[in-house]
Amino acid sequence: MSSSSTERSGSESAGAIEALRRSVVGRGREIEVLLAALRSGRHILIEGPPGTGKSTLLRRLAEGTGSGFEFAEGTAELTPARLVGYFDPATVLTDGYSPEVFVDGPLLRAMRTGALLYIEEINRVPEETLNTLVTVMSEREIVVPRLGRVVAEPGFRLVAAMNPFDAVGTGRISGAVMDRVCRLTFDYQSAEEEAEIVARVAAIASDQTLGAVVEMVRATRTHPDLRSGSSVRGAIDTVLIAGELLGIRGGSGVPLDAALAALSGRIRVREGSGRTAEEVITELWERHLAPRERSGSAAEDDPGKAIGRTGRPAG
Repeated sequence: MSSSSTERSGSESAGAIEALRRSVVGRGREIEVLLAALRSGRHILIEGPPGTGKSTLLRRLAEGTGSGFEFAEGTAELTPARLVGYFDPATVLTDGYSPEVFVDGPLLRAMRTGALLYIEEINRVPEETLNTLVTVMSEREIVVPRLGRVVAEPGFRLVAAMNPFDAVGTGRISGAVMDRVCRLTFDYQSAEEEAEIVARVAAIASDQTLGAVVEMVRATRTHPDLRSGSSVRGAIDTVLIAGELLGIRGGSGVPLDAALAALSGRIRVREGSGRTAEEVITELWERHLAPRERSGSAAEDDPGKAIGRTGRPAG
C-alpha cells in the first residue's frame, strides 16, 4: 500500500472513529478494534451480555462508513433457506426455477451489495445453518442449488453476536466457524457512562436520582441472590415508567412500582435462594431510592448514601 493510500485510509478511519464517539457513549477500545478488523477484511464475533450496545455500535458504524446493513435474528427457526434465500413456490409452478423467482435472504442480500451481515445470538442458530457460513467466510462465495454461484462484493463482512452467559436454548459454536472469525468482548460500561446513556434517552430532573437508579440496576449484577442482573435498559425503563407514574399519581422520586415493572422480568434469581425477583428488587429500591427522613450532616453531605429502615446505612 502506498504512503498516500495509507494516509487516506488513516484519515478516513480517524473520521469514522470520531463520528462514532459522538453518537455512542464510551466504547473507545471496541470502536477502534471493530473498525480495524472490518477494514482488514475480517469477520467478527462479538461476545457480551445483553444490553451492552453490541448491535447499536454496529449499526452506527455501518451508518458512519456508508456500509449496507443486513440483520438476521439468531433463533432455532433460522434455517439455511431463511438465511440464504429460496425459490418462491407459487412462481416456480408457472415459471420454473429461474433466477428471477429466487427470493434473496439476508446472507445473499449482504453478499450482493457488499454489506455487513449481522447475526444476533449466533449460538442459537442450528448447526446446519452455521455450516452454510463456513465456505462464505473463507471463500467469499456460495453455490445455491438451481441458482448457481454467488460471489460476495467487496465490503461484505459477517458480524455475529452472542451472550456467552445464557445457556438456555443455545449451542456450541463449531471450531470451523470460530477459526474464521476474530473475537471482540463487550462488558458492562462504567456507572458514569451508563448514566449518560440513560440521560440521553430519558429526561430526569435530578442527577442524584439518575445516579441512584443506575447504581440500583448495577447492583443487580452482583447481588448474591441473583444469577444474572439487568442491563442499562432496566435503568432506562425505570426512569421512563417513573416519569409517567408521577404524572398519574403526583409526588416525586422513583416509585417502587416503576422499578418492579422495569427490572423484575430482566433479572434471574439464583436457584435455592428462596427469594422472588420482586423481593430482591424491593430490597435494592429501599437501599438506593426509597423516600426516607435524613438526619445529620453525613446524610446531607452524601445524599446518595442509602439509609435503611433502621436508620443505619444499608451497605
